[in-house]
Amino acid sequence: MTSDFNPTLDVQTISADGLRVHYKRAGQGPTVVLLHGSGSSLEGFERVAALLSASYDVIRPDLPGFGRTGPRPDRDYRVRTYARTIARFTAALQVPHFVVVGNSLGGNIAWNLALDAPERVDGLVLVNATGYPEKSLPAGLRLARNPLLRPVLRRWLPRSATERGLREAVGPNSAIVDDAMVDRVHALTSRPGNRSAFVDFANTDQPDRSGEIKSITVPTLVLRSAEIDGQHFARDIPGAQERVHPDGGHLLPEEHPDWVAAAIAEFLPAVTEKSRYRKEERR
Repeated sequence: MTSDFNPTLDVQTISADGLRVHYKRAGQGPTVVLLHGSGSSLEGFERVAALLSASYDVIRPDLPGFGRTGPRPDRDYRVRTYARTIARFTAALQVPHFVVVGNSLGGNIAWNLALDAPERVDGLVLVNATGYPEKSLPAGLRLARNPLLRPVLRRWLPRSATERGLREAVGPNSAIVDDAMVDRVHALTSRPGNRSAFVDFANTDQPDRSGEIKSITVPTLVLRSAEIDGQHFARDIPGAQERVHPDGGHLLPEEHPDWVAAAIAEFLPAVTEKSRYRKEERR
């Protein structure tokens, strides 16, 4: 089977936190950083980025362990380490402050970043984000935690498993999982070191910081699908706004990019205006 997917097209790289982080950047204006979820890549926000880049400077990195950035030499896949990497990545790009948007794992990283570097985060958008201990695990993570399967998964993952995982991640009415999507996700997952990095990530002990979520002070928008369970960001983050999609799955930015982009675009002007006033007050 052939694919038109080109993993290097328009991708830039920069050194940050001991890694060559791969990313795409487009547009002008206040900066918005888009963070994909586990098993995904910067393509997870492709359409959302295209819509937002008309008015914003949109940056999409491939997170360590995924996409083109690939595995961390130190094999440290704690969420707080991811947040540190994104802080250093944006600093390397000379972006002092930004709005951070995260889907799934990317959302977990985003709210950790808002806790650890609130002076740099102008706003927070959580899209089916994770981080509460009662969150149910997707099938891929459960398999990667199986001690009998771990050695196999480090070396081999059939394309059929990639397709099955994608179909389980989308909503019941979604038709986005086609051959092109499966080929793209499978090709990036199969890049050197990524399968083993995913196993390392799945088996990393993640400290529970959910008790700190109530301390987040940056303006927050919560976007979630009605069927996504176990997350309470809108309840716990003071002043958070929430929007619920009635039939989306876990991959909202790919399933319903127009809905996601419109919600973010409505949220951003007030956030960036407040940020501008805060910076003027500090002078």
